Amino acid sequence: MNKPFDYVTAINDSKKNLIVDDVTEKQYQSFLTNRQLSYFRDTVHVANIMNHYHHIDSKLQFDFLLNIVRKRKRFSKWIKADVSEDLDAVKEYYGYSNEKARVALSLLNPDQLKLIKKRISKGGK
Repeated sequence: MNKPFDYVTAINDSKKNLIVDDVTEKQYQSFLTNRQLSYFRDTVHVANIMNHYHHIDSKLQFDFLLNIVRKRKRFSKWIKADVSEDLDAVKEYYGYSNEKARVALSLLNPDQLKLIKKRISKGGK
């Protein structure tokens, strides 16, 4: 069983054809592969092309990337959203989405934020 990033490693470095049957083709996740390739200057254009042609078979996408991307070690950490305790407190207190909570957070002063955190506090250590 191949992990999603095994396909990225095959495209970038090992150049092994990992899609050999229907099972391995279903394991291939083009979104994750394209996102990982989009972090690098030399592969961002290729990832964009594959995003335009998302409807083609996974095997064809993988074969294209396997043969078009030059062999090179590429590694980057995934960019993750910042986790804010203040944002989480506003979301829980008002039942807002992330976007609405960010707007509300910009309108609240520190005393109001402190009161919200106190009211949603569940106690304990």
